[in-house]
Amino acid sequence: MNINEIKEWLREVEHPAKGDRNIVELGMVESIETGEGSVTVTLAFSKHRDPLAEYLIGSTKSAIIRNAPAGTQVEVKTVIINEAPKKKPGLDLGLEELTNVKHIIGIASGKGGVGKSTVSVNLAVALARLGYKVGLADADVYGPSVPKMTGTESEMPDAMLEGEKEIIMPLEKYGVKWMSVGYFAKPEQALIWRGPMACNALKQMILQVRWGELDFLLIDMPPGTGDIHISLVHDIPLEGAVIVSTPQDVALADVEKGVNMFRNESVNKPIFGLIENMAWFTPAEHPDEKYYIFGRDGGSRMAEKYGIELLGQIPIVQGIREGGDSGEPAALSSRPDGLAFIALAEKLGGKLK
Repeated sequence: MNINEIKEWLREVEHPAKGDRNIVELGMVESIETGEGSVTVTLAFSKHRDPLAEYLIGSTKSAIIRNAPAGTQVEVKTVIINEAPKKKPGLDLGLEELTNVKHIIGIASGKGGVGKSTVSVNLAVALARLGYKVGLADADVYGPSVPKMTGTESEMPDAMLEGEKEIIMPLEKYGVKWMSVGYFAKPEQALIWRGPMACNALKQMILQVRWGELDFLLIDMPPGTGDIHISLVHDIPLEGAVIVSTPQDVALADVEKGVNMFRNESVNKPIFGLIENMAWFTPAEHPDEKYYIFGRDGGSRMAEKYGIELLGQIPIVQGIREGGDSGEPAALSSRPDGLAFIALAEKLGGKLK
């Protein structure tokens, strides 16, 4: 492994906001150091910190790991060139962009695979259809799916400079403002980020975005109860959460962990309700028939056990899956699946007026 070889690997790392020019071409690779089984790369950022810094750091590390011999230890450092008086380390992000947001609600689940992102996207669209001003931040940094579900995969949010602060402008479609780390990574690219790096990227996706006036900012949280969740509740003024589950016992067991996390005294955020997704299967040809594939009323029992309101039950309908794949959310329709999300939005909106 020599420096020229590593530099060629780094040409794979493109800066999405610079016309897809790579970091070598842009002169951002300050230095490359190699040791026995190790590589250290220093990236140089300009006076104004790049809003995509955490993404570029993660992508740099990923490019080396993909090409270097197995077991190579990789470290990515950063320097700020032409910097004025030194600022304290960290992202130095305030809450100014959230000033005009009335309600910040986390959409959470104890485990993956329960349709949390599908519910989040459709709930956002349904709230917008009811006349609310809505934004959605895709906080699932390891598996961002909002670009696919909204048909915005090929779009790139704009960034602008205000003084020394860089602002990211959300995309707007279906009456909702969308932001996701998925807009800054290629669909096939795996983001190999440790917890602190992922948390910093998440903060940028929320605190550096010009949300404007919103009634609701929904945050599609990753599954589980890890670093990103703790970062969210401590650094973002999250008002409370909505839990998504399916009826089967294995999903409900993990819901308990999610409920207990939000009720832990170090977090202490209210849970506004439980949404039972995939509650039953209804064939399109027979809309009155219900088949309880994953069990029946598991969400109702869990809601009752923990004193949580059951906000709604969403059926398995082919149109919901098709809408997610095509980028046209089911909540745009007047079919039973679309009306189920409208009813859910009415209930949540009524609770938080």
